[in-house]
Amino acid sequence: MTGKRELSLYYHIPFCTRKCDYCHFYVLPNQESLKDQLFEGFLLEKERWNSVISHHTIPSLYFGGGTPALFGPERIAAIIDSTPLDSHAEITLEANPENITYALMDAYKRAGVNRVSMGIQSLNDELLAVLTRTHGAQKAIDAVYACKEAGIKNISIDLMYDVPYQTLEQWNDTLSKAVMLPITHLSLYNLTFEPHTVYFKKAALKKAVPHEEASLQMYQNAVRTFEQSGLSRYEISAFAKNGHVSRHNVGYWTGRQFLGFGPSAFSDYGGKRFRNVANQSKYLAALRNGTSPADFEEELDPAAKVRELFVIRMRLKEGCDLTQFALDTETLQTIQRLIADGFLEQEANQVKLTDKGILFYDTVASELI
Repeated sequence: MTGKRELSLYYHIPFCTRKCDYCHFYVLPNQESLKDQLFEGFLLEKERWNSVISHHTIPSLYFGGGTPALFGPERIAAIIDSTPLDSHAEITLEANPENITYALMDAYKRAGVNRVSMGIQSLNDELLAVLTRTHGAQKAIDAVYACKEAGIKNISIDLMYDVPYQTLEQWNDTLSKAVMLPITHLSLYNLTFEPHTVYFKKAALKKAVPHEEASLQMYQNAVRTFEQSGLSRYEISAFAKNGHVSRHNVGYWTGRQFLGFGPSAFSDYGGKRFRNVANQSKYLAALRNGTSPADFEEELDPAAKVRELFVIRMRLKEGCDLTQFALDTETLQTIQRLIADGFLEQEANQVKLTDKGILFYDTVASELI
């Protein structure tokens, strides 16, 4: 493996028992026939890339969705077994609490999964109903313990704020319960109203989200609670206990190349970004015909690529070493202006976001790109 460049692999498994009203991802009903078709597609697509994969070391394999835990341990095991992973590879399976049992997670552990990322979102039953989640708070708690009892020690959960009708008291209660769980990683999201979702069409819900001051308080309370419990922030919205930073996600933020398999999956390889068609029938038809299932491709010019990587890496707590980026004069001037405005700070060659910059990261990013 020595000398080989790293390459991450992502498998998009779009099956769900129910699509949440706020979700904008490509999702399919939980049907075995569709799973068989997708598995065939995975085998065909991976075959197209086997020569590339064999020339890289694979530090992370990520099964995202959808609800990949619905795909079945046998199919997941077959994919893991056919992948030349490095000896310490992180193998993540996304799951929802309502599907998790000890027996299922034991089977996934034996299949090779060593990390679970669970979409909990809230530990308040009223808000889970608002989010149209199909699990309750206690089921989410039980699911985390089921994973631990099955021997999966690396457990990540997602939590969401800016939920319609959410109060600061509800959020604080969720935070205090979440940090008592045997988790090693936590991702924090604020709810957004994405086009083409049920949520986007409901004006009443938009009016019911917490106001800006409450939203800021929720974020600050979360950061403080997590840090005090040993979940250190290493990226704007990601927190981890010592030794449990997500190898896969860090790859995205540091520009590691990755291949995405499955309908709607993105890839970034060979200086190009491309996305598979968001339609399983068309995806499978293309692969059966020996053609690429991608329906979108772009190649950034070198200067734009450098700026984009710089901006993405700035999401990490340590920021960026300016000597590692061949930034143009205009961008360097913009960085100095953002420092003067209090969004960035610099020590020697290292530039990173300030607390203000973290809160207004989108503004910083738009200025630099």
